[in-house]
Amino acid sequence: MSISRPASRESFFVIFTLDSYKHSLDRRHFFLAPLLLFLGIAGSSRSLMMERSTSVDGQAKITVTANLVLLPVNVTDARGTFVSRLKLEDFRVYEDGQLQKVTVFEDGDTPVTVGLVVDHSRSMGSKLLGVVTAVSSFAHSSNPQDEMFVVDFNDDVSIELMRGKAFSNDTKDLAEALTAVSARGRTALYDAVSEGLHHLQYGHLEKKALVIISDGGDNASHLKYSQVLAQARQSQSLIYSIALVGSADEEENPGLLRRLCKDTGGIAYFPREGESVANVSTEIARDLREQYTLGYTPQNMQRADAFRKIEVKVSAQGHGKLRVRTRQGYSPAAEKQPTAQLGSGTR
Repeated sequence: MSISRPASRESFFVIFTLDSYKHSLDRRHFFLAPLLLFLGIAGSSRSLMMERSTSVDGQAKITVTANLVLLPVNVTDARGTFVSRLKLEDFRVYEDGQLQKVTVFEDGDTPVTVGLVVDHSRSMGSKLLGVVTAVSSFAHSSNPQDEMFVVDFNDDVSIELMRGKAFSNDTKDLAEALTAVSARGRTALYDAVSEGLHHLQYGHLEKKALVIISDGGDNASHLKYSQVLAQARQSQSLIYSIALVGSADEEENPGLLRRLCKDTGGIAYFPREGESVANVSTEIARDLREQYTLGYTPQNMQRADAFRKIEVKVSAQGHGKLRVRTRQGYSPAAEKQPTAQLGSGTR
């Protein structure tokens, strides 16, 4: 069973409102309504401004604070090795050039809600076996407390329910979700990423990410890249990709994946011929685990709809010049709800 995107949409919505679910429920699926309602109320995160705060003394004490912006930050040295054991005072966070007071600092392996967005278009037919292996490796390398879901897409988009569950970290559940759809048709990549971003709202964890496995082509989406980018900036989610390119297929567009990942603070991986996709997925899992989490309440509460540029600087004695990767900024916006509908899961 899956959650599928309607055949057409006139407005910019996008993946994880009750109205749209309600519209699509039929007698076969009506038993799922209480589950989805519970997930929508108990598990959804505030789009950009979250209600959460953590002490900075390493005790991970959680209190409630409004208008909190959370940043996953990766710090590496000149060799590309993750730099651990940094302190709060080593970081400086700027929003639109103004220094912010960091009130959340987490150093460690923080659980994450991950959406696996997998291309099932015709051009991916010969690559899907490797995709299943890659996802299995990713799950094995992830934090045991992570929660995952699968978005399958070709002409249509579906969120696969795993034995009735919206999220799972069981490799068998994930593999079954990946094989629920055959490789055929065109590629609605933008729509799939959008659906994934919305479904992340139902996750129970503050840290959220998407992993796209595709050749990067898009020839069937209702949405445009600018709309998906705007949504990603509102969701505060990292986006990674594994670009399976190198064939003669003219639909491949690796540059699209590279731009989307860079704009959100993630990484686009391009496995070389002979390189294991499973190894790349393991590297993404490691990158998600080797991050600091910083949080602050913006000093400027005006300009509610304007894009806010973020810059994080790190300076620590004895480490030399450090490289910092995080999202480029965010756009405060009212929370949007999913427009996906329940489907049969067989396409």
